[in-house]
Amino acid sequence: MKQLLLCLMSLLYIATGINHFVHPSFYEAIMPSWMPWHGPLVLLSGLCEVFLGLFLLPIATRRLSASLIILMLIVFLPVHVQMLVDAWHSQSPNLWVHILRIPLQFVLIWWAKQYTRQTGVFYEASAVAKA
Repeated sequence: MKQLLLCLMSLLYIATGINHFVHPSFYEAIMPSWMPWHGPLVLLSGLCEVFLGLFLLPIATRRLSASLIILMLIVFLPVHVQMLVDAWHSQSPNLWVHILRIPLQFVLIWWAKQYTRQTGVFYEASAVAKA
């Protein structure tokens, strides 16, 4: 189960990152207006997500990758808050999606945190012997 969850997390970031290249206009549209260079930042964030997802898999890079995922999620949090504020002001029928997205970020942070330490919920003792 632990390996399945790790693979699922890896695939989540890889697929999301690839989606930044397939549908960049979606991500550009949700970026706050105060952020510059929407196009390049969307592609850069997509590239980061792909590489961080890939680097979750090898034990040697897992802790660093998970730590950088946490940092990325924290950096992206203001974008999600801005999306919530915009949805609130426009009385969007999808407001509930934006409300749920904020706690989801904290769940994703917690999930990544499990791979940053040797005592995480998903940590495998055998990983130390293999490293």
